[in-house]
Amino acid sequence: MAKRWPVIGLILILLFGLWTWNRLVQRHVSPFAPEALNAATFGQKLAHAVSLSALAPPDLSRIHGHSSLVLDRQGRLLRAFPTANDTWRLPTRAKDVDPLYLRMLKASEDQRFDQHLGLDPLAIARAIGQALAHGHIISGASTLSMQTARLLEPKSRTFGAKIEEAARAVQLSLLLGRGGVLDIYLSLAPFGGTLEGVTAASLAWFGHTPDRLTPAEAALLVALPQSPERLRPDRHPEAAKAARNRILQRMEAHDILLPDVAHAAQMEDVPRFQRALPRLAPHLAEGLVAAAQDGAQGKILHTHIDANLQRALEVLGQSWRGKLEPGSDLAVVILDGNRLIAHLGSADWPTRQLDLSRAVRSPGSTLKPFIYAIAFDDLALHPATLMDDMPQRFGDWQPRNFDHEFHGTVTAREALQRSLNIPAVQALERVGPARFAALLNRCGARLEFPTADDPGLPLALGGVGIRLTDLAMLYAALGQGGLCRPLDILQNPAVNTPPAQRLVDSTAAQVVLDILENSPMPEGVASIRGTQRPRRIAFKTGTSYGYRDAWTVGVSAQYTVAVWVGRADGGASPGSVGRLTAAPLMFKAFDLLPPDHRARPAARDPQHPLLQGTAPPALARLNGGKAEQASIPRLRILFPPDGASIESINEGVALNASGGLAPLRWIANGVPLPENTRFWHPEGAGFGTLVVLDSSGRRAETRIRVLAPE
Repeated sequence: MAKRWPVIGLILILLFGLWTWNRLVQRHVSPFAPEALNAATFGQKLAHAVSLSALAPPDLSRIHGHSSLVLDRQGRLLRAFPTANDTWRLPTRAKDVDPLYLRMLKASEDQRFDQHLGLDPLAIARAIGQALAHGHIISGASTLSMQTARLLEPKSRTFGAKIEEAARAVQLSLLLGRGGVLDIYLSLAPFGGTLEGVTAASLAWFGHTPDRLTPAEAALLVALPQSPERLRPDRHPEAAKAARNRILQRMEAHDILLPDVAHAAQMEDVPRFQRALPRLAPHLAEGLVAAAQDGAQGKILHTHIDANLQRALEVLGQSWRGKLEPGSDLAVVILDGNRLIAHLGSADWPTRQLDLSRAVRSPGSTLKPFIYAIAFDDLALHPATLMDDMPQRFGDWQPRNFDHEFHGTVTAREALQRSLNIPAVQALERVGPARFAALLNRCGARLEFPTADDPGLPLALGGVGIRLTDLAMLYAALGQGGLCRPLDILQNPAVNTPPAQRLVDSTAAQVVLDILENSPMPEGVASIRGTQRPRRIAFKTGTSYGYRDAWTVGVSAQYTVAVWVGRADGGASPGSVGRLTAAPLMFKAFDLLPPDHRARPAARDPQHPLLQGTAPPALARLNGGKAEQASIPRLRILFPPDGASIESINEGVALNASGGLAPLRWIANGVPLPENTRFWHPEGAGFGTLVVLDSSGRRAETRIRVLAPE
């Protein structure tokens, strides 16, 4: 009696399949052929399918519990993470797979997949006839839809389970369509070991995605799910080759492959080992998945990373690390505008899994351009302003230059190009260290100070901690007309992006970049710069105290490249300076990039004082922050008072100052007002900053709030 159960089961499946065929196909009520239906009939069948699913819905949890993926801007895999049960389950759609593989799969497993609704009555009839003739089962009648049902809800191979698979196959076909069923099969089919899905199998066995497969590769992928462990090519290569060749012979018989093509494919060897899945931008990918996981599986994160550029950057980073002192490492960030298109957290993955691009380090001189930019924006300095690079004390602190020399009187332009320390501290004294830190923080740069004290003048020379990613964002702001935007990493971020913040006006940003474009080239870099793709690059190097951190950040019209070189443990690397270790790597990274396709934002006012060759009399010379003669009254703003709230009126906001050395010049929100201005007309309600300058360069400042009239 027990031997008859399989035959009885096949008869019941046949009856069920014939009933389904009769009811859903011959009466033209298949949801897959809506052109044969009127609207009423189609709506009734769709409602019926939905009601059945509500009573006994299929369990689709396995398809949703796939590996978390991080993809590049074109949808290419950067990194995959195993599922909770340590399998590599990569979602795959039919459109992602070589059409040859799909033809071979259907010809081998389910020839009438595109005609039936989950059950194939002809295959069932054939199987029953063979079973009755031989007294036992010769071939099965399982369709791809039934195999998909089994993959979604694995069960022991019993008669009852077979009946349920048949019913589920019809249900899945009605609910998801043939395309949806095929996508699930392509994502869940087992291919040996921990590999699930055609994409994971193709990457592991062949080293590439399944969108392009040779006949031999496609045949092996068709054969493997039939017995994944017995046919694993790395463990049983002969069995795998024999199974693959049987598929190839069948494809020749079905006229899918020409005889010579099938014969040549049979001669090919099978892969003897599993390749590692792609692992590009590993530090970034781990951070993104950790931040987005929230205990859930199956996240798919689309980034702006360019996989080809990322691969080239990782090769460059590994090569460059070999030239550094033992124990040294590096990090590189490349931006297109504010979009992160390549990221190297370390050149020593997986030994060092710490993302050094987010490590807090002393920036050395790399913050100096922003000090000058803000001073220019305030019209507290002009590029032609004369500054004294001579010994000077600031309280108990007496800074010195990197070369331990003093260079006398220089212009602000020269001071920035030569990265002189005394003028930079003088400029920061004008800007105000607390205000400078507040502006950078408002732009999203997280500064970390060694003590809880307020920011001081050592901030100009690197007396603060900053991350490479934040430094890259600040430099990108200079290239975007002084407008700070948070790094754009994901194409569809889960949270709202903070609004852009104005760091400086576009004129001040343009002036600083023009100065840095003409900085002296580091030794050994002149031959590298522009060898492949000439472009104008404004760059700044920096070295922290004790030779712990070497930096270089470069900005072109479109791209920003930020480089850090040092030791992960924060130890010193004597002789490692930004000009020698980081700058050459930065220029080589630029050579990996395509030509710039955008221009920098132009200055809004060609007549702006900063764009004139000579400094106005009030900015001709900086007094180095020393007190003026007591005979000159202190410059101060009488109206509007600091912190005042003023209602905007037609006549404008009255301006009144006392003291200083005439003539006085007013600046409203970074825009110089005409000489002898008595009233300021704000553009609208909001917060504003008013600055007054005297002819000696002294300044006073007030912040007010303009209220809209009631």
